[in-house]
Amino acid sequence: MSLNIETIKFSPSFTDQSPGTSGLRKKVKIFKEKHYTESFVQSILNSIGPELKGCKLVLGGDGRYYVKEATELIIKMCAANGVGKIIVGQNGILSTPAASHLIRKNKAIGGIILTASHNPGGPTEDFGIKFNISNGGAAPTNITNKIYEISKTLKEYKLIPNLNCNLEKEGVSIFKIGSNITTEVEVINPVKEYVELMKEIFDFEAIRKLFDGKEYGGKPFKIIIDSMHGVTGSYAKQIFEKELGAPEGSVINGITLEDFGGGHPDPNLTYAKELVDRISKGDQDFGAAFDGDGDRNMILGPKAFFVTPSDSLAILAANLSVIPYFKRNPIKGFARSMPTAAAVDRVGEDLKIPVYETPTGWKFFGNLLDSGKASLCGEESFGTGSDHIREKDGIWAALAWLSVIASKKQSVDQIMTDHWKKYGRNYTLRMDYENVDSSGADKLMSDLEAKITASSFKGTKLGDGPNTYTVKLGDNFSYTDPTDQSVTTKQGLRILMVDGSRIVYRLSGTGSSGATIRVYLEGYESDPNKVHVPRDVILDGLMNIAITVAKIKEYTGRDKPTVIT
Repeated sequence: MSLNIETIKFSPSFTDQSPGTSGLRKKVKIFKEKHYTESFVQSILNSIGPELKGCKLVLGGDGRYYVKEATELIIKMCAANGVGKIIVGQNGILSTPAASHLIRKNKAIGGIILTASHNPGGPTEDFGIKFNISNGGAAPTNITNKIYEISKTLKEYKLIPNLNCNLEKEGVSIFKIGSNITTEVEVINPVKEYVELMKEIFDFEAIRKLFDGKEYGGKPFKIIIDSMHGVTGSYAKQIFEKELGAPEGSVINGITLEDFGGGHPDPNLTYAKELVDRISKGDQDFGAAFDGDGDRNMILGPKAFFVTPSDSLAILAANLSVIPYFKRNPIKGFARSMPTAAAVDRVGEDLKIPVYETPTGWKFFGNLLDSGKASLCGEESFGTGSDHIREKDGIWAALAWLSVIASKKQSVDQIMTDHWKKYGRNYTLRMDYENVDSSGADKLMSDLEAKITASSFKGTKLGDGPNTYTVKLGDNFSYTDPTDQSVTTKQGLRILMVDGSRIVYRLSGTGSSGATIRVYLEGYESDPNKVHVPRDVILDGLMNIAITVAKIKEYTGRDKPTVIT
């Protein structure tokens, strides 16, 4: 059968394909509109330029609805555009961390990852496409802007309609296109190489001893891992049950489903309720949950002791040296996103290791990692990772925690308490107002910025009684990248208080419709005898101020947040 390239023309061009923080995210029905997916994929391929011819490219996604169909389409388009080799996960499945690793290992030009991350999946829900560059990380702003500009004028795309590749079976297929073009498609086991990478990083034998009870108080260490019916199910079963020896059934919701079982695959206390309820009973010592594409994580200790992402980052920073990878690769620095609490800053100061504060979005860590300035990065939105890849990595974070537990032979809550007594405790809370009217959200942010950046706002006293705060500064956060001096502005409104407390407001870039307003609160307690004071005692006053100053109810019509973490 002859395989020939067809050029499909269409009109008008699409004007709504601007990638957000992590690619283009829309409802499935939009991606399935005629020419829509093809337009964005062709824009990605065009943005690569002449280097596309004969290159290697990684492809796969989180298993949500439309992943397999889109994978098949993208293979037809990549072959038509001269890609030399496409490395694709079996059945189109590939976690985002695994994709990053494959891009780096195979020296690929980049990867197309099909995911809407932690957003719901299904025929009426969300889909997403993002492009990762050759370092394995999400495309930076200059590249996503280029893709967007191409999409606004694109009028045609290329594909080979009758090129069909069996995605169900591992192996290599070679396709001859026309008279002189050859494309190779390699369908790989999506789990195998990622597991091998984890074995190079961690001491699996030390972790394995936890589960036989010999190294943890004479009793077996019990875990529960919730894959939330996302992509990590097969990875988690292989690593935690088969490689490390946790009992069968330790991994729950481990079958990847197109609609994530009707759930919301976002690992937080609200959406991972099954995990929280099960570990609350006191039968397990450790719990972890991962999101749809496997890059986010939530860590829980006995009786659902919740480790905030900011604290998780700080604990790992203080204990990285117990992990073999970091014994071979000295720790260079730590980095956190601006809304992430400053707990890791105190660790960095103690260890005399630099800490960088960046805008939200893992891509902002890329330059720091590539230039050797950072070894560990984290963000309050449940993302943690190291320089082993250029994405956050949920399973990596769980294995890192288990490494710390195996080394200290202490429970999660004991480890956390000892850390707070040494460094103090950064109390944090995040309120998400999801899918609010975009115009109201924009108006809230613009009016709030005008209020807090006015010269008269500095020195203002907010709140009442014992919960009175004095404003030190109000601004819109900007970032100067220390590696190339590039400047990124308007990254979140901050109200910084004289006592170190703060309130941060951001519009999220990860939704597919409407707007999500995120409000972050942070307070600090240095007294080692007060580190177990309930969070609401520390932050309730700050919460009331945050809601009142921004007039959230007036602008959004919402009496309460959708999610509080």
